Amino acid sequence: MHTGARVALAAALATGLLLLPAATAPAHGSAAPYTAAPTPTPTPPQGAGEDFPELTPAVAARLDAAIRQVQRETGVPGVTVGLWTPGKGSYLKSFGVADKATGAPMAPGLGMRIGSETKTFTVTALLKLVDAGKVGLDDPVGKYVSGVPNGDRITLRQLAGMRSGLFNYSEDADFDKAFEATPRRPFTPRELLGYSFKHPVNFAPGAEFEYSNTNLILLGLVIEKVTGQPLHEVVQREVLDPAGLRRTAFPTNADMPDPHAQGYTNQTASGRIVDSTDWNPSWAWAAGAMTSDVQDLRRWAPILAEGTLLTPATQAERLKTTSMNIPGDGYGLGIFDVQGWLGHNGSIPGYESLTVYLPQTRTTMVILLNTDVETDGQEPSTLFGEAVTGIVTPGHVFPGHKPHSG
Repeated sequence: MHTGARVALAAALATGLLLLPAATAPAHGSAAPYTAAPTPTPTPPQGAGEDFPELTPAVAARLDAAIRQVQRETGVPGVTVGLWTPGKGSYLKSFGVADKATGAPMAPGLGMRIGSETKTFTVTALLKLVDAGKVGLDDPVGKYVSGVPNGDRITLRQLAGMRSGLFNYSEDADFDKAFEATPRRPFTPRELLGYSFKHPVNFAPGAEFEYSNTNLILLGLVIEKVTGQPLHEVVQREVLDPAGLRRTAFPTNADMPDPHAQGYTNQTASGRIVDSTDWNPSWAWAAGAMTSDVQDLRRWAPILAEGTLLTPATQAERLKTTSMNIPGDGYGLGIFDVQGWLGHNGSIPGYESLTVYLPQTRTTMVILLNTDVETDGQEPSTLFGEAVTGIVTPGHVFPGHKPHSG
């Protein structure tokens, strides 16, 4: 199991390069750096004004069939899919099982790990500090955290926007070995940074886009430094409570909310599919340790996309995107814009998630599943997203392109 892929953008949201082992990534200095300044959010594709269809029984039947087909093709044990558009009705159904041992069915009320969707909460907590005047987006990270390569030049904005150039710790071979040997052990943020900082930087600050979990570990430490409080407490007070999210948590151990679905991953050493529900998510911390459920994520999607918890000026900065090297797709500050859908996906051993919002039709889509096992190099959450949006928003198919499987 290569953990670098487990709290990263889904393969379909990149070129596949983000999920390849570190040895296949471009070597430091192998190409001349280029300037990739933040650009406006990509223009929505043709068809942006189309109506979202009324979710009639006939449309629901088409969605049922498409979801079941993807489930058959991917072998996903259980999946929950939710769609909500004002005035058009809603669709919320679960398929398959939440526990392969007991046969308990998947259900909308079950808690799940949400992997990299954690980034949306961590960055929102940072942006609230920006609004409070306690940090600046263009402050160097070295002002708050010592020992960071290029720390005097890498800004908080570049960390949140994945343009720091810092090596992704979860792509490090020694980290992989340590995690696979003892997946229930806790990791500290400084341990995680150690796996990153032994590598040279990949490019100059701001020169390129490259998804790296290291960036979020640093932002978590910045938040703790400025507030003098543990990150999970800050996220609870500044983000979860104001947003009214009662079933979302930032665990400090391997605990899962009750009730919850069991999660299943592939174990590299044995080649078997194993139950990873109680694996410790501390290795992902500010980048991917959180849990939630479908109704809380339904509530979170528009709050995130519309900037409800932030000032309009700060939300505007958040939505300035840098190209992810795919036409029509961009990454802002802890949020992506993929064919007009604003939000994030998540992948962590045993679970995947996708929570997105389409402003043109005010549609929210949430997909949760209890495996992260890929199919032909593709993330199953993305395949479900593509199948669903192909039916209800053909002008905004997520992700709108086929992934490079690497």
